[in-house]
Amino acid sequence: MLANRLRKNIKKLKSWVKKNDIHCYRLYDADLPEYALAIDIYDAEKKWVHVQEYEAPKTIDEAKSIQRLRDALAVMPEVLGVPPKQLSLKIRRRQKGSTQYEKQGTDGGFHEVKEGSAKLLVNFKDYLDTGLFLDHRPMRLWIGEQARGKQFLNLFAYTGAATVHAALGGATTSTTVDMSKTYLDWAKNNFELNNLNLDKHQLVRANCMEWLDQAIEEQRKYELIFIDPPTFSNSKRMDNVFDIQRDHVELINKTAKLLTKKGTLIFSTNFRKFKLDESSLINLAVQNISKETLSKDFERNPKIHYCWKLTINH
Repeated sequence: MLANRLRKNIKKLKSWVKKNDIHCYRLYDADLPEYALAIDIYDAEKKWVHVQEYEAPKTIDEAKSIQRLRDALAVMPEVLGVPPKQLSLKIRRRQKGSTQYEKQGTDGGFHEVKEGSAKLLVNFKDYLDTGLFLDHRPMRLWIGEQARGKQFLNLFAYTGAATVHAALGGATTSTTVDMSKTYLDWAKNNFELNNLNLDKHQLVRANCMEWLDQAIEEQRKYELIFIDPPTFSNSKRMDNVFDIQRDHVELINKTAKLLTKKGTLIFSTNFRKFKLDESSLINLAVQNISKETLSKDFERNPKIHYCWKLTINH
């Protein structure tokens, strides 16, 4: 059953992948209730398959769940044409606070992939995520197209992939802010891989909320801003817990103070139950662009993220 669905999806996506020169994409996303997996293809120096198993509900018999996973892993190498060692598996459980940033292992190593004009490093084994959120591919490419001649800010920047696109697209300067040293080092390696001048493209390790207060005081201004915060964070470096639903109004209103008059702020979240409190956003025009930011490989799962474009009301 799973093998048939994978073949069907390969056929459906084949010409789209080729036409758009896509090297990393989602092939399968829990299409069949029996196989609650996300299967991503990464064409690097070899073809890699990254499999994530969504944690089964308590109602599902554990032995049956394990057997299904084994069956799934047994058919994938043949159907996808990869040896088993080029397939990695992660079990996704509800993340508690800082565990989302913790290293999972040390034997995976980094692989270089291509996305548009950018070269990016991914890692399949050592961390919970690979270093590249595939659902944001259209947004990163859009940022690359919009960035020419602009100052770009990337908050909660993760491995800095959006900044790489902005810089390659001609951003005059960029500021990339994240609290994790691991991810900022990764971002630095991404910059160096693309021969980007680190004098113009600044990496800042900071709590984004605290950094915003300082940036407002310094009257910094940016023409293009991207914010993609975690749903929840209580990292060791934070005094208080960040909660996207509770804190998004403060976050967006503060960030909007750094926008130039004609600037654009993109805010995104992958919290499925998220509700934007539009009425509390001060002096901002709001446009929901979620639909436009989904590509063909995520059509089945439109709730993978929500996305808004915000500009200053004149």
